[in-house]
Amino acid sequence: MFSKACEYGIKAAIFIAANSHHDIRVSLSSISIGIDSPKAYTAKVLQQLAKSHIIDSVKGPAGGFAIEKSRVQTLMLCEIVSAIDGDAIFTECGLGFQNCSEDQPCPLHHKFKFIRHDLKEMLETTSLHDLSRDIDSGLSFLRR
Repeated sequence: MFSKACEYGIKAAIFIAANSHHDIRVSLSSISIGIDSPKAYTAKVLQQLAKSHIIDSVKGPAGGFAIEKSRVQTLMLCEIVSAIDGDAIFTECGLGFQNCSEDQPCPLHHKFKFIRHDLKEMLETTSLHDLSRDIDSGLSFLRR
C-alpha cells in the first residue's frame, strides 16, 4: 500500500518522536538500527522528511534528528505519507487504471473507494504522538 520509502519514513518519524519525548537527538545510525533499515536509503528518506519540515536535522557532533515536542502532538501520519508518496494513495485506482471513475469504474472501484476513505481518515486522525507513546510504553515495536 505504501512505498518502501514511505514505510521507512513513518517508522523513522515514530522512532525520532519517541526519542524526542526524552529530549534525545538521534543519529542516522541509531535510526537505521532502530527501524531495521538500510542506512543509505534511510538517509535519503530522512532528507525528504527534513525538507518537508517533518523532522529537524542538526549537523555536527551534538547533532542528529529530532522533532519538537509540540510538533509531535500535532503531526499527523497523512503529512508524512504526503511528503514521501504524495496524495496518490487517496485518489488512484486500486487496479492502476488511468481513467477509473464513478462514471467508468473498474471492477474494484466501488469497494476500493471505501478503503481509500477509511485509510485517509485513519492517517488524518492518527498523530505521531499516539504512535510514539505506544513505543515508549512497550505496547508496540519498530523492529522485530
